Amino acid sequence: MKALLIKPAEQSIEAIELSSKEEIIKLIGFDTVIADDLGGNGDKLYFDEECFLRGNEGRFKIDNLIPVSGIGVVVGSNDDGTLADIQSDIEDIKSRTSYL
Repeated sequence: MKALLIKPAEQSIEAIELSSKEEIIKLIGFDTVIADDLGGNGDKLYFDEECFLRGNEGRFKIDNLIPVSGIGVVVGSNDDGTLADIQSDIEDIKSRTSYL
């Protein structure tokens, strides 16, 4: 499925392909992964729940969500919670992201 990888230390957002939630966990680097909704289209931001305790490199914020430290992954979801292609395009997410 189509997703976006956010690397705040590099201030970059790139399109990627995923096939499972396990891949999201591997990209983020920790098992304590949670997600926040990015509006009403099913897109979610996945990140390390303990990101500030770990002192991860780089921070970012999308819209009015709490800031995140470290890697983030944006991916879509279906009504039943299963992962799906992201609905937002990369330029939209870039315009809504600020690096701290």
